[in-house]
Amino acid sequence: MKIKLVSIVILMIVVLNTNAQNTNTWLGQDPINTITTSVPFLMIAPDARSGAMGDAGVSSTPDASSMHWNPAKYAFIDDDIGFSVSYSPWLRKLVNDINLAYVTGYKRIDDEQVIAASLLYFSLGGIQFTDNQGGSLGEYYPNEFAVDVTYSRKLSTNLSGAVATRFIYSNLTMGQYVQGLQTRPGTSIAADVAVYWNKDISFADVEGNLAWGVNISNIGAKISYTDNTTKDFIPTNLRFGPSLTVDLDEFNSVSFMVDINKLLVPTPPVYQLNDSTGQQVIGPDGRPVIFSGMDPEVSVVTGMLQSFYDAPDGFSEEMSEFSYSVGVEYWYDKQFALRGGFFYEDKTKGNRKYFTLGAGLKYNVFGLDFAYLIPIDQQNPLENTLRFSLLFDFDAFSNQNNK
Repeated sequence: MKIKLVSIVILMIVVLNTNAQNTNTWLGQDPINTITTSVPFLMIAPDARSGAMGDAGVSSTPDASSMHWNPAKYAFIDDDIGFSVSYSPWLRKLVNDINLAYVTGYKRIDDEQVIAASLLYFSLGGIQFTDNQGGSLGEYYPNEFAVDVTYSRKLSTNLSGAVATRFIYSNLTMGQYVQGLQTRPGTSIAADVAVYWNKDISFADVEGNLAWGVNISNIGAKISYTDNTTKDFIPTNLRFGPSLTVDLDEFNSVSFMVDINKLLVPTPPVYQLNDSTGQQVIGPDGRPVIFSGMDPEVSVVTGMLQSFYDAPDGFSEEMSEFSYSVGVEYWYDKQFALRGGFFYEDKTKGNRKYFTLGAGLKYNVFGLDFAYLIPIDQQNPLENTLRFSLLFDFDAFSNQNNK
């Protein structure tokens, strides 16, 4: 078990240090050309509610975990103050000490403004490091975390906007030497920019709410784990989509939502190979010659813009870089919820496909959400695990005390 974990960590460092330098064989068909970034834990669905709806949440009704999906939703949240704690086991089929924890809270300043903060913590558990001869170097506990703060404000009756800042810390090897280089924790500062629109509607004597949201998250500096290597992109991501809530009657309502995602980082190019040796052709500048695609060694802003037109296989590959989440949520009397969803990612970009299920309970001060993931085609680190979120409604607590 320990050997497997050490291999995982070393593999992560090797991948990070060679980001966007992958060799791809051009086969004239759909090549596997997965986009890799550092600190991928930032893209994991941290809460059970959205996790049960296929990882959809950019335009769902606001809740305490809106920070991850769309912080602009906080401006339309009903309560003045709230708090939630979420827990997700990771790789439970292999180990029992890797997990993702998420703590978030918000406070309304006035009718127009809300502030919120969160902590996302990813623990890789205990890992026994060894040297080349198998001698023990001690047991360490690699970890990553992100601390967020956001300001959300109504811009009009139906529209809100938000700006969030994020500090990212990633310590995967605890200062160990990898491939002759001493590693160090990677750090970065990033920001989110988001908007959210919603409006009450009625059609055929049925009341409802129509909403849409856009969130560009993790716009920030690249990360490096050593002093002698090219820095790697963090997962800057575009998330957008609509949702529709229908009030069936006084007690029953159902919501439908779609999230569309695209990583705003360069796509790895296809490098030219020597016909006789099969090795990469090195140019006069000492770098591999690009056969198709564009140079990934660019600035953050250039990489965001370039991500829309740099795929080696052109427009068809650009379209394959979008992933899709579809979710549905049913509420009875605003106290009991059933949820379901589906997540789709193209086979050439990671091939993640899975169904999700979940439920929610809300009673006075407390709320409890559960999520379960069912993978398709390939295994998933969250399969066979039960994720949960615990929510606290301090307004309800105050009202209960007053009564």
